[in-house]
Amino acid sequence: MPRPRKNRRLRKHHQVKIFKPVGVRLSSCRTVVLLPEELEALRLVEVEGQYQTQACETMDVARSTFQRILAEARRKVAVALSEDMIIVVSAGDARGIRVRWKCCNCGGSWRVLYRNDYKEPEECPYCASHMIREAQTRRHRRQ
Repeated sequence: MPRPRKNRRLRKHHQVKIFKPVGVRLSSCRTVVLLPEELEALRLVEVEGQYQTQACETMDVARSTFQRILAEARRKVAVALSEDMIIVVSAGDARGIRVRWKCCNCGGSWRVLYRNDYKEPEECPYCASHMIREAQTRRHRRQ
């Protein structure tokens, strides 16, 4: 029995969306289901221009896992576009991303959970300073 799938960290959660070719009926067309983590991988690399090393840290997955997710997403989109298929973006079970912020003035740190749109905080919740930055996360990996 395979182990259960791990939830992925996404900065943007999408509702179910359907993209179909113009002039084609929904009932007469085959579909391709794009998972939320596949759409997020495409967004990070193709839209935001992140390298795979940055993007896999953002999604909290291993680089090899990210490469598989990205390759599958690109394959699905290419097949759907070339064969006039409907692309369905599923809602999935991915969780939001928690980003840690640090104040350069008072040294305080806090986490912000992003589920839909990524909006950076404007000030420190402790001292109201605008001198804040995203803190570096330390990930422990097995060697």
